[in-house]
Amino acid sequence: MNMRRVLTFVMAGGKGERLLPLTKDRAKPAVPFGGIYRIIDFTLSNCINSGIRKIHVLIQYKSYSLQRHLLRGWSIFNSELGEYIDVIPAQQRIDEHWYLGTADAVYQNIYSIEQERPEYVLVLAGDHVYKMNYAEMLAFHCHHHAEATVGVIEFEKERAKGFGIVEVDGQNRIVGFEEKPTDPKTIPGDPQRCDVSMGIYIFTRAALEQALIEDAKRRDSTHDFGRDVIPWMKERFKVMAYNFSANNMTGGEKGTSPYWRDIGTLDAYYEGNMDLVSVTPQFDLYDREWPIRTYHEQWPPVKTVFSDEATGRVGMALDSLVSNGCVISGGRIQRCVLSPDVRINSFADVSDSILMEDVEVGRYAKIRRAIIDKDVSIPRYAEIGYDLEEDRRRFHVTDDGVVVVAKGTVIEEPRPAVSLVGT
Repeated sequence: MNMRRVLTFVMAGGKGERLLPLTKDRAKPAVPFGGIYRIIDFTLSNCINSGIRKIHVLIQYKSYSLQRHLLRGWSIFNSELGEYIDVIPAQQRIDEHWYLGTADAVYQNIYSIEQERPEYVLVLAGDHVYKMNYAEMLAFHCHHHAEATVGVIEFEKERAKGFGIVEVDGQNRIVGFEEKPTDPKTIPGDPQRCDVSMGIYIFTRAALEQALIEDAKRRDSTHDFGRDVIPWMKERFKVMAYNFSANNMTGGEKGTSPYWRDIGTLDAYYEGNMDLVSVTPQFDLYDREWPIRTYHEQWPPVKTVFSDEATGRVGMALDSLVSNGCVISGGRIQRCVLSPDVRINSFADVSDSILMEDVEVGRYAKIRRAIIDKDVSIPRYAEIGYDLEEDRRRFHVTDDGVVVVAKGTVIEEPRPAVSLVGT
């Protein structure tokens, strides 16, 4: 497929309220993930690897760090060849409103569609982690002479309740679309599984322009693609479902459920990071055929310091992702994700945790099942994740018991129960 005929919009303006406090000072797509990445890097890497070269990133909420990241790491195209990644903030171009929803965000930038006059428009979410060749989805769209195509993934019925549910007929044509139903419609012939919308849409340009203009007129619309535009279009256009589960790029067998995570909650965010430290992760960051790019600061290599098993002063990292600039100085980490410039001091023990940039863990500190945001110093002897009632008084604790320490939190040093020699 000639992907130069495609204009892409990446939705990156959401507040991400369910990710607080990680989104207190940054947009959801700018939240660090997997040590060195931002969440938006996965969507943009899919675009690059799919051959897409015309991309508008629509931003709105607390976008400074996101804009800075895109400027530093994604200014890679040649404008003389008609290639670009443009960052477009909400501008009140149509009326006095900021972006009211995903569909309204594209409608407010409909002039860019009219100027570019692409044959197809691809709309993506900037806050999902997955690998997908959009050229294959476009080939499906064209083969079926569709006017709109929705990317779907198969989930078990119980898991599907928190997502938009797509109902299809025997030819994969969409006949129903419902947002987060209590009793979701299942796949024909499979009462245990549902087609879940991935928030990925391909439109023929003329159909999209008509749908956006009509949606803008409706006072009862939330101006969202899933809630409003797709249900309206399915009654008037040929709208197809593209089954991502039959197009696995994550290393499993064809037809098995591929990897796709909506990092919508703190627990989902935590689980997504922990997926990466498993012995054989389903989502492979080391796939040279599908590289994930990002911005890299100039950090020195990882360093481990001390090896004295007699005293327990051993710099050790097991089953972990450790980014450049980290120093593991006589402490131990296991099943952790460390962003750049993290320091683990002697006799510290950190497990099953995510530590972001410029976090320092003091001597004898113990941390487990925690997310520590940037610029936090964990004092000597501190314990996080061992007494959740105490943690709730100081930090945020998720439904699954993950302790989240906000960016820049100041933590007082506890008084040790006994004096320890060699501190």
